[in-house]
Amino acid sequence: MSNPTVRPVTPFDPRRDAEILRKAMKGFGTDEKSIIQVLAHRVNSQRQEIAIQFKTMFGKDLISDLKSELSGKFEDLVVALMTPTYDFLAKEIYNAIDGIGTNEETIIEIICTASNAEINNIKMAYHKLFGKDLEKELMGETSGTFRRLLVSLCQGQRNENTFVDVASAQADAQNLLQAGELQFGTDESTFNMILCSRSFCQLQQVFLEYHRLTGRDFEDVIKSEFSGDIENGLRAIVKSVRDKSSYFAKRLHESMAGFGTNDKSLIRIVATRCEIDMVDIKNAYMSMYGKSLEADIASDTMDDTSGDYKKCLTALVVG
Repeated sequence: MSNPTVRPVTPFDPRRDAEILRKAMKGFGTDEKSIIQVLAHRVNSQRQEIAIQFKTMFGKDLISDLKSELSGKFEDLVVALMTPTYDFLAKEIYNAIDGIGTNEETIIEIICTASNAEINNIKMAYHKLFGKDLEKELMGETSGTFRRLLVSLCQGQRNENTFVDVASAQADAQNLLQAGELQFGTDESTFNMILCSRSFCQLQQVFLEYHRLTGRDFEDVIKSEFSGDIENGLRAIVKSVRDKSSYFAKRLHESMAGFGTNDKSLIRIVATRCEIDMVDIKNAYMSMYGKSLEADIASDTMDDTSGDYKKCLTALVVG
């Protein structure tokens, strides 16, 4: 069930919004407040309609105009908001793969939490934008058990029915126990097969049955049986099954914790989740860290001299 902070605005007048944006960028200086007022309070599909109207009315590309008027992290956030969602996620994966070293965390965050439809839409966007096959690209950049996990998830073939088969969950729990704790070394393929193909409802039951059998929490089992990227990938799946909003709350906290901010993560999660489950993420954040997400964003974007980056992030998070 979705619980977004940004919902479709009604009545929606894309021509009027296009005019407001044109006026905000015309002449001397930029009216950032009007830009935030429009873009942070429309869903992505509405922003796409505004871009079409903008081009129709003024013969100019809205993203190009915004980029020439804005700068820094505020510009990055606005471009993220204006990019069709799956194009944006495909670009984030491309950037995570491109260059020296691979940013596995970003790949895990996007691929390991996605539904079949989301995976298939990202693959199509990736091919459209870069003329390359996402699965092949990921295979070229990763290795071993982590590569196999990503290849399995890239098929977008997870069972998605909501019926829970208890007997099958008991059998899976038994097989996982045999593949992990009960043998020397780990049979990774059993973990891969079960965690990539069973529905989220079914996996919840598997984790329950595993706990019943062993008294151990399944995430702890993964920590003790795996390490590195494969551990992080499998744990992201377990967290998504249990409570996706807590997973993203933790990712947001990590993006702001310590010295400096990982703005790419912060922008990506806020720009995409505000239309899905940001209300739940905020609640999870509050209960996990005892501070509101908005308060942490405010204190973490201190170096945002104009304040527009902070205002826009806050508008998306508050709704």
